[in-house]
Amino acid sequence: MPEIQDVLIPVGIFAAMGILLGIALAIASRVFAVKTDERVEQILELLPGANCGGCGYSGCAALAEAIVKGEAKPTACNGCNAKNVQKIGAIMGMEVGTVVPKHAHVMCSGNCHTAVYKYRYEGAADCIAAEKLGGGDKACPNGCVGLGTCVAACKFDAIHVVDGLAVVDDSKCVGCGACANLCPKHLISMIPVSSKYCVECRSVETGAVTRKQCSVGCISCRICEKNCPVEAIKVNDFVASIDQDKCIGCGKCAEKCPRKIIKKTD
Repeated sequence: MPEIQDVLIPVGIFAAMGILLGIALAIASRVFAVKTDERVEQILELLPGANCGGCGYSGCAALAEAIVKGEAKPTACNGCNAKNVQKIGAIMGMEVGTVVPKHAHVMCSGNCHTAVYKYRYEGAADCIAAEKLGGGDKACPNGCVGLGTCVAACKFDAIHVVDGLAVVDDSKCVGCGACANLCPKHLISMIPVSSKYCVECRSVETGAVTRKQCSVGCISCRICEKNCPVEAIKVNDFVASIDQDKCIGCGKCAEKCPRKIIKKTD
């Protein structure tokens, strides 16, 4: 049988080595520790925590670091409420001014009943992939592809595809902008929550061409423009658009539009 010292000596050596390695790791953790600005954690607590990517960063933690580094503004997160944005500005010692709440709105009315289709698409349910095939299956080159890339991007279940057209649920939308960033046709606009009307069309074709592509597309007839009492709606590049800062919400443009694509937003 082995002597007791033959057992205790190796055990003692390994114990001593463990203690030395522990001390070495403790020293290394202090020497090589990465110092984190305490403002990052403070700002992170004020952000929604959805990690939606609407701000252009990988998540809320990345945005918090960017704000502290001065690479992003305190107002970079559209999904952050006005009170918290003000707090973020205070942490950074910056004035952020008035924060205008916004929500997403799809500027297209071309669903499967009103849009003309040029072919039948069979492939990945992804707007970006389909858009590369001649701009998608709809004849209008500016129409909603309707395959739900925006739906997949939304962390708040605020946007869905209905009859081949993306539709936003305003009661759920926090205005993060993730859907707008991914739309290959740039059809989703972030508009002030206070907006009253908008033109749900982005076609820049002539009226004659638009009539062949969609039964409700803007034909640039300028009837809306002529009937606006405050000159808030203008037709440029064959499509009407509303200046929300001028609009008084009278509804004259929507009432007169022969295509009925000027819709209430509230």
